[in-house]
Amino acid sequence: MRILFCTDGSKISFNALCNISEWINEAVIDTICVIDWSFLPEEISIEEENFTYSCANVADTILDYAEEEIKRLNLTPGSRIKSCGAAVESIIEQSELENYDLILMGSHGKKGIQKWLGSVSQEIINSSKISAYIAKETNKKQKLLLTTDGTQCSLSILNKIIPDMKLQDKEIHICMVNEDPNLLFLDGTLDTNWLLEIQKQQQIYASRAIRDIENILYNNNLKFHETAILNGIPAQKIIDYARTNEIDLIILGSKNKSKLDRFLTGSVSKRVLENVISDIWLARCPQYFK
Repeated sequence: MRILFCTDGSKISFNALCNISEWINEAVIDTICVIDWSFLPEEISIEEENFTYSCANVADTILDYAEEEIKRLNLTPGSRIKSCGAAVESIIEQSELENYDLILMGSHGKKGIQKWLGSVSQEIINSSKISAYIAKETNKKQKLLLTTDGTQCSLSILNKIIPDMKLQDKEIHICMVNEDPNLLFLDGTLDTNWLLEIQKQQQIYASRAIRDIENILYNNNLKFHETAILNGIPAQKIIDYARTNEIDLIILGSKNKSKLDRFLTGSVSKRVLENVISDIWLARCPQYFK
């Protein structure tokens, strides 16, 4: 696995590195450090040559520390990339230059109105076709939640990444959420028997989807701790389940909707990321893997 680790030298970013080291078997870690001055007001004048030189020195110090941490965590250091400028643009540009499997980031977990202002991690998720791993704080790195919607995309994702994960001693949960049929229709009164039939078919579909994931685990000599078929709004049910069971890592599959679609309608992954302290592994469908 080849990972692009994004760090500004903060503890939060190194939390992500520490956490993921307990979930993956092997990885080559390229590290990018962006000293972002895009926040400075235009009226502030700086000596660009001297400022760039200072940025480079700061970035080198952070990259040196990152390299030592990568080695300490028994991962393999790769390339060192330093940049001065806008963080999101620099990271996306680098991610498109190489064949990365994953972008690794820390998130400050903004709340309230700050959510609407966005964050570097959320903007990168919106802009990149590469899978992303986002962490907010160190955790026990023990409880894993595999989510599915029963599609081939979900199965393909788990078939791809589970063999590369260290899961023998982990507590694995499997979850699928059936949406309430009443929420699928805007108006009109539906026949009660028809609603019951829809719910019956949803249950059959969900049971089959859960079994498919159980088979993936079985084929990798892994056991699961618990399975759950929930009913309601998918994002909220996943959030509630993660909080109740103190999940450390949630794996979410993602179809690659356009950035405009995600901005206008939101997504399950966005809501979950904003409302849990668990790490999130947002895995793109394999057709989007480079």
